[in-house]
Order: sequence, then C-alpha cells, then structure tokens
Amino acid sequence: MNKENNSLLTRNAQKLRKNMTKEEKHLWYDFLKSLPVNVNRQKTFGRYILDFYCASAKVAIEVDGSQHYEDTGKIKDKERDNYLAKRGIRVLRYSNREINLYFSEVCADIKRNIL
Repeated sequence: MNKENNSLLTRNAQKLRKNMTKEEKHLWYDFLKSLPVNVNRQKTFGRYILDFYCASAKVAIEVDGSQHYEDTGKIKDKERDNYLAKRGIRVLRYSNREINLYFSEVCADIKRNIL
C-alpha cells in the first residue's frame, strides 16, 4: 500500500474512533478496555480498518450493523475475512442486536477467544 492511501486510511480510522457506534462504545468502555491484553480500536490493517484488534491473539472483533446483512455487505465481509484469514487473523463477528441483548454472552465468547 502506498503512503498516500495509508495516511487516508489512518485519518479515517481516527474519525471512526471519535464517532464509534453506540454498540462499539458499549463493548469498548464496558469490557474490552479493561482486559489484561492490549486491544486497539479502529485499527488499520492492510487495506481495512478493524473495529477492534487484539494482536497478541491475532483476533479481529467486528460489530456488525444492518448493512452487513445485505448482499453487498455479505460479499465485502467475506472478502475481508478471507484477506485477514490468509494473514493468520481470526474474525469474531457480533451483530448490534447481540451486543444489545446478549452482552455478557458476547463478552464471554471474546474472552474465550483472546485470553
């Protein structure tokens, strides 16, 4: 990736960190931030921005809104997941609904996968 694209992606990641969704904020402030491992918010990785990334476990955590369940979103997510898998990164996906209704179960699943 050239520097120009990387700097654009980095700026976009910074904006996303400042404007997290309600569900991303809940997951970050009420769980991920206090884990004993380092988890980054809106981490650039290649040509993508990961919602959350734990480098020590090589795990990306994605919080999916409704656009991820449309055909275009499903195709983009599959491409992204394949790209990350080829680089040894597992992707954990949770819907906004799961974050809102099953928060403790989501947190337990994340713990099992990164600790």
